[in-house]
Amino acid sequence: MTDETLSPEFAATVAAGYTFDSPTLALGALVQGEEATESAQVRVPLAMLTRHGLVAGATGTGKTRTLQLMAEGLSDAGVPVFVADIKGDLTGMAIDGEPQDFIAKRAADIGQDWSPASYPLEFYSLGGIGSGVPIRTTVTDFGPLLMSKVLGLNDTQESSLSLIFHWADTNKLALLDLKDLRAVIQYLTSPEGKDELKGIGGVSPASAGVILREISGLEAQGAEEFFGEPAFDTKDLLVVGADGRGTISALELPSLQDRPALFSTFLMWLLADLFADLPEVGDVDKPKLVFFFDEAHLLFTDASKDFLTQVTQTVRLIRSKGVGIFFVTQSPKDVPADVLGQLGSRVQHALRAFTPEDAAALKAAVRTYPNSPYDLEEVLTTLGTGEAVVTVLSEKGAPTPVAWTRLRAPRGSMDIAPSEVITAVINASAGEAKYALETDRESAYELLATRVETADAAAQQAAADKAAAEAKAKADAAAAKAETATRRSSRKDKSVVEEVLTSSTAKSLARSAGRELINQISRSIFGVRKR
Repeated sequence: MTDETLSPEFAATVAAGYTFDSPTLALGALVQGEEATESAQVRVPLAMLTRHGLVAGATGTGKTRTLQLMAEGLSDAGVPVFVADIKGDLTGMAIDGEPQDFIAKRAADIGQDWSPASYPLEFYSLGGIGSGVPIRTTVTDFGPLLMSKVLGLNDTQESSLSLIFHWADTNKLALLDLKDLRAVIQYLTSPEGKDELKGIGGVSPASAGVILREISGLEAQGAEEFFGEPAFDTKDLLVVGADGRGTISALELPSLQDRPALFSTFLMWLLADLFADLPEVGDVDKPKLVFFFDEAHLLFTDASKDFLTQVTQTVRLIRSKGVGIFFVTQSPKDVPADVLGQLGSRVQHALRAFTPEDAAALKAAVRTYPNSPYDLEEVLTTLGTGEAVVTVLSEKGAPTPVAWTRLRAPRGSMDIAPSEVITAVINASAGEAKYALETDRESAYELLATRVETADAAAQQAAADKAAAEAKAKADAAAAKAETATRRSSRKDKSVVEEVLTSSTAKSLARSAGRELINQISRSIFGVRKR
């Protein structure tokens, strides 16, 4: 820390730089030497939170408590908050914090009027993985473009997947979960269904194979729990209570550190769904919703280029819907440069420089800050727990002075909430009745299975009918042959008789017999008796 940053003039500059006419979120006070300067309060305008931000720092430096502090402050300001809480560290906001000596000392040092408070929380989980109201969506709602990006498909495969979705929509086949999507792909590449898409290009077996393999990979990360019904309505995150405080929606993600694809899938769907549903509001006095994504490096780990492009576009555009996004991670290098360049507020906790890679990351982090009198490479490695280097955007959109800041203490508990408290919150939630019971109505999987069974039955019946017709035809042919033989034999016998009857002797006998037969018949008829 230089002599300039210790001067009253620097404190006055910081105080002026963080004084705003509009409502603000209080963060802490300027640090000079070992003490905080109460007169130089560090704040961020609520209106500028839609310009997004970053909370970064090494493990144990206090960034999770900073997230808690900001979430509580936003709730008090009437702003709903969403937090992706992978480790469950933020559940304590549901109960009052306990007065402790270190909290009282921190509050007195920075001029914070601290009192314990609990906050309105909703606990959510992905499809029931963990404790919370299940969040699900259907494959149909998720859509082919987002699914393609999550699966890492190339342009040809993405086009094939779009055709598959189009065919399912046209045929009124609901794609509720991944088994529905798998069933449709398998049907369209089977002998029964391969002709369905010929008129519009079809799906090659190679593309279908890649898509099916990628779906299997997504399922291996637990995504089958995420897709289904009832589908979550993201507007349920935009809740302000009767007391005027914004609801804090905490998504619990236990044991998902090794399943980044599931995490990124959920994030992209949630943001895309909000972007599609929320109206354009432009610049607002305070956000409609603020997202905090803890462990943000999981979002970008092994992400495809297309996926990163989608994230960048979403971050850029969603502020017009009144939504702010804060990424919470260990180092600024965890966030791609295109995304990092759009983050207006920076709360940087201590960084470590134990390796050459760490040293390079430290230098890179320093270069992202505006010019300041600090030796930031030194400051960022000497910050205490609960301290950070802060710069935000002013109401005019200009960066505020870089300030070494001692942050305020959260008012809710900083411990993990007891399980009975979490259970009680979940049971009292309106979302529990709405989303807890998973449904599995008739969808593409069942309808296509019925279609295939019907086709098989029809084919079997047709085969049986054909066999019966062939047997009948053979029997008819045999009967006709036998009849023909009989007729030929009859004609041959008659010819012999005819030869006898046509002889002269036979004719003479016939005439004599004829006269006698006539006389007999005449007597018989007229009663004439021969004398």
